[in-house]
Amino acid sequence: MGIYYLSAITISAAPVILGAVGFTSAGIAGGSIAASMMSSAAIANGGGVAAGSLVAALQSAGAAGISVAAKLGLGAAGAFIGALF
Repeated sequence: MGIYYLSAITISAAPVILGAVGFTSAGIAGGSIAASMMSSAAIANGGGVAAGSLVAALQSAGAAGISVAAKLGLGAAGAFIGALF
């Protein structure tokens, strides 16, 4: 599989994966992996999820979509992985 295909697959799969683990446009889905991550982050931060944390960034991407900059990063990561194989 070519580098370009892996880049496209990585970019296309990201929103699907975010939704599958519970980061949705309606918020974090109850009982999901995302809910578990949010609970752990809140416990670690004394009751709240810190702005800029991984959980906050993933929820932002799940709610608003993935930014162009993030898509470029995902594409680069996919190309890098493709180049390794």
